[in-house]
Amino acid sequence: MTPKILGPGEGRILNILGDAQNIRLSSEDTNGSLLMIEQTNPPGVGIPMHVHENEDEVFHILEGSLACTVGGKSVVATAGTTVFLPRNIPHTWITAGEVPVKTILIVSPGVGAESMFGELSRLPAGPPDMAVVLEICGRYGVRFV
Repeated sequence: MTPKILGPGEGRILNILGDAQNIRLSSEDTNGSLLMIEQTNPPGVGIPMHVHENEDEVFHILEGSLACTVGGKSVVATAGTTVFLPRNIPHTWITAGEVPVKTILIVSPGVGAESMFGELSRLPAGPPDMAVVLEICGRYGVRFV
């Protein structure tokens, strides 16, 4: 692996169904061990309850609030809060409050998730065809519950 230093705003920008992501460290950068994403999302943006079969996720809240439910426990995570979402545990999140939320998301391992996010980011603008979304996610071991 090669060391990498990124300045503010650097990275690869993706929009995944309204989820604004900046890939700060790709799975290629980390030899597949993790994916690091900086996210900034307006109020109301979130993802329905789902399960990752292959990855663990960690959200660290930098600004704003994120309402999370994992393993049946709900919390409104504010700046400074870290939320660990282990694989095979149902979870959901949505931007809470009236201001955008800014988070760091770490996904481990990073390879499958990054490929899935890449495919989802190439879907046409507008309301998504959920059959297509479910098919893409399913190929990467993510299912909605």
